[in-house]
Amino acid sequence: MRQARISDHAVLVDCIQRWWSASRTPEQARELSLLLPRLFLQHFARTSLVLEDATGIHGFLIGFHSGDHPDEAYIHFVGVDPDRRGQGLARDLYAAFFERARRSGRRIVRAITAPANTGSVAFHRAMGFELVPGDREVDGVPVHSDYDGPGQPRVAFTITLDQSEP
Repeated sequence: MRQARISDHAVLVDCIQRWWSASRTPEQARELSLLLPRLFLQHFARTSLVLEDATGIHGFLIGFHSGDHPDEAYIHFVGVDPDRRGQGLARDLYAAFFERARRSGRRIVRAITAPANTGSVAFHRAMGFELVPGDREVDGVPVHSDYDGPGQPRVAFTITLDQSEP
């Protein structure tokens, strides 16, 4: 695991398009990759992580420490190679991000996902995130209508970091 670099951008965009191609059309996978513009690596590489070995990148986490809320951090985008899922890589990325956030005095980490992404909802809950109450529910999950614009609902999560851990 290493800190992300600006030079990772093109490879990460390619990873997103390949890794999500089984669950989306090529156009949808391309649109998903637009959630990772270069600016995230230009301004938040220090707080973002990449899992890589000699065979390539197998996972990444794009996150940052809030500039407006000094006790908060935010996880923006996480991806794991489908051939490596179920091996704890996402959990390792989150744990490393939590530790870095904790060392920087962050107490709270936030994240969002789409209501249809039931795997992401289950993962965040298993990691200890709490669901933030929304303005409606979908399948028993609180949802924030129009969170990212008209017709773009999101499930919001928050977790409080244990400050006593080393």
